[in-house]
Amino acid sequence: MVDPVAVLRGFTGGVRQQLAPGEQCEMCAVPIGPQHPHIADVPDHRLLCTCRPCYLLFNAEAASRGHYRAVPEEYRFNRGFSMSAAQWESLGIPVNLAFLFHQTDQDKNVAFYPSPGGPTESLLDLASWDEVVAADPLLGKLIPDVEAVLLRRLDDGFECYLVPIDSCYELVGLVRQYWEGFAGGEEVWGRIDSFFAGVKERCRG
Repeated sequence: MVDPVAVLRGFTGGVRQQLAPGEQCEMCAVPIGPQHPHIADVPDHRLLCTCRPCYLLFNAEAASRGHYRAVPEEYRFNRGFSMSAAQWESLGIPVNLAFLFHQTDQDKNVAFYPSPGGPTESLLDLASWDEVVAADPLLGKLIPDVEAVLLRRLDDGFECYLVPIDSCYELVGLVRQYWEGFAGGEEVWGRIDSFFAGVKERCRG
């Protein structure tokens, strides 16, 4: 099978400029700015920084038979989300933040939470989350591997957002960079508040 990435690099002469990670398209090697779209390398579980033309090329799953998948850019607030405290506790998430999505190669839902060491996967049985998904039509329509449910537990319930997967890893990077001590510290939680305020604004937009 033809490797679409190799074809793209052929058009650019296969020459990579000496740029820092994130400053060039990882598909065709052209320079890109700090604000750029992403493509998921589904089998390797990683995100690629891309230029807009490459991103649009892989917007259709058939372009690479599912190997590469463009990360959507839509943000939505799930106003009707419902989850019990018992269902949350069964996930084994030690912080009040989590993101969950369907992983194609495992053909199952997976749950992660941000930690000082990076994204950490909950290895507990997610049967209770499967029940939540089955009862919520919006959750079942998310695109596997590239769209996620982002949850924030509050005193009076949950905030539920349907977001691009790269947004979740942005949150992970924020926690990893600013977390201090056992509870995180005031700075990281202030930045988390700002992050969710930005997510809310994108949902309204």
